[in-house]
Amino acid sequence: MEKKMKGWSVLALGLVILVFNASPSDAAITCLEAITTLIPCELFLVGFGPAAPSSFCCMGAENVYKQANTTQSRRVLCECFKQAALDIGALPERAKLLPQLCKIHITVPIDANVNCSK
Repeated sequence: MEKKMKGWSVLALGLVILVFNASPSDAAITCLEAITTLIPCELFLVGFGPAAPSSFCCMGAENVYKQANTTQSRRVLCECFKQAALDIGALPERAKLLPQLCKIHITVPIDANVNCSK
């Protein structure tokens, strides 16, 4: 668990760097940007956190989904999320609850079993 948290800390630092170096553009969000934005959701997704995601998690999820604005970017994020869900041991039932609990409409599921080509 300590090793996973250390990895997430490095990603969080990457997020801070991305935020301060970001320039406005129409480019779709990358896998790394999406994962770092969703770091506040990790404890909820793996079942170690509270029964509801934090407001930081929900804000991050909403931001990611707003930026996934093309079919190609949604497919890339779908594959990204599948791998990330496996890597952190996300609980499928928690991942499926995230949009409902955050009151957002998503087009890219966070699910290790989803078919991303659809």
